[in-house]
Amino acid sequence: MNYTILIVDDDMAINDMLVKYLRKNGYITYSAYSGTEALLFLEKQKVNLIILDLMLPGLSGEQVLAEIKKTKNVPVIGLSAKEDSKSKIFLLKNGADDYVTKPFDIEELLARIETILRRIYENQYTSNSLLCCGDLNLDTIGMEATLKNQKLPLTKNEFAILKMLMEHPQQVFTKDMIYEQLWNEALEGTENAINVHISNLRKKIAAIDNSKSYIKTVWGIGFKMDI
Repeated sequence: MNYTILIVDDDMAINDMLVKYLRKNGYITYSAYSGTEALLFLEKQKVNLIILDLMLPGLSGEQVLAEIKKTKNVPVIGLSAKEDSKSKIFLLKNGADDYVTKPFDIEELLARIETILRRIYENQYTSNSLLCCGDLNLDTIGMEATLKNQKLPLTKNEFAILKMLMEHPQQVFTKDMIYEQLWNEALEGTENAINVHISNLRKKIAAIDNSKSYIKTVWGIGFKMDI
């Protein structure tokens, strides 16, 4: 499962550091630099976890947390330079799942993220190792794909791309996001590699079922599952 994490911190250096580190460790990341930006983003996009700085411009982290918890059941890790126990107790009582004090050890933060995600999602996804989209099935443990009960022969990268799309069927993935997730590095002038993989996937799918596209192009943005 490629978990998605929203990082809400107005400190661009910290935000960028977390993005790079978490992507290197297999996570899909998004950034917001204010509470308002984060709330607007969450109206359109689902995530699996939020890292929320408390000292934000405009809406405070505490206010953002309260707004998130009104409508969403998503785990939140609070970040703050405040070391007093009252701040920690307030956050934990008002919906935060954990609290990390700045400056923090990034490996410790990663361990806390993994613990929360495992606790909340492990049981859900252990029983859901089979991803389905219509007649298209992906066995993420057996590493096999079938379409209309026929085996779909995929390369390692094709399987990884299809898995990413099927795990988040409502989400649009840019070429940059796909490339960084597969190769853990920024996309620099080699977007044709993604086009080739998507094209090959579509050809293999169409050879079995050409009644629908399964992989939809969202023009000017990227790709998503056609459900």
